[in-house]
Amino acid sequence: MTNAAGRETAPTGTPHSRVIVGVDGSESSLRALEQAVDVARRYGARLEIVYGRLQEGHDASAPVDAADSVLDSIAGQARGLAPELDIVTSALAEDAATALVRQGSDARLTVVGTRGHGGFTGLLLGSVSLRVAAHTQSPLLVVRGDQDVARTALGYDRILLGLESDADSPAAAFAFEEAALRKARLRVVHAWTLSRPAPTEETRDDFAQRARTEGSVPSFAVARLREEHPEVEVDLDSVHGAPARTLVEESVTADLVVVAVHRRKGRLGLQLGPVAHALLHHAHCPVVLVPVSA
Repeated sequence: MTNAAGRETAPTGTPHSRVIVGVDGSESSLRALEQAVDVARRYGARLEIVYGRLQEGHDASAPVDAADSVLDSIAGQARGLAPELDIVTSALAEDAATALVRQGSDARLTVVGTRGHGGFTGLLLGSVSLRVAAHTQSPLLVVRGDQDVARTALGYDRILLGLESDADSPAAAFAFEEAALRKARLRVVHAWTLSRPAPTEETRDDFAQRARTEGSVPSFAVARLREEHPEVEVDLDSVHGAPARTLVEESVTADLVVVAVHRRKGRLGLQLGPVAHALLHHAHCPVVLVPVSA
């Protein structure tokens, strides 16, 4: 199968059979490639390496010609890491964010890097990674670019799930499956705040009642998943604190943090929410965003 520019592209495939990774030759995208190789090996999935045009308006043939050597080199590195993988490459004559969102629409996971020098990297407003995060239709792994190599190699065997309510069940399902595949411990954190100032002596009973209610959210939301995955060791916690700050702090000792992003039909613009946005900029480990239709 070829694209309009004549470069080989991967077949669409069936859901959950493909892992997509966006590359541009930068150091950041190479870290994303390493993560994508690990994920594809774990899933037993095809790895599709995608190179798209940096910006709208560029000559359609230019990026394809430039991509040949980049893709050949990167595919060689991927095969060196995992010779058993089914690996294909795609150079697409469309802007990078559009290419990744479209190619990843039925993929099990799309992987991008951050903090590079253009292309699929960087996380400034309007950058490719942020646009993919805002519009992805399937789970997206954003490989934070400031990871300490020694820390990443060591690992913590722990996945962190940020949970707002049972409406986040797709993200919870992803986290449980990932924990089972990695044989990792899963920490489920529900962080909540009061809409009014801190409780006074007169309102402490109300606060205690609210704390009890919020404390039941994690166990209720993941009860079915715990039955389906008895092999996963799970820690449940309800924390009174700002969700974004809480999860960023918790990510210090996690290998992966998973959160839901809620998509509202008919709403334009970035649909990430403050928690996902904060994690993309400040998490200490890779971040997975799982889209949920609202």
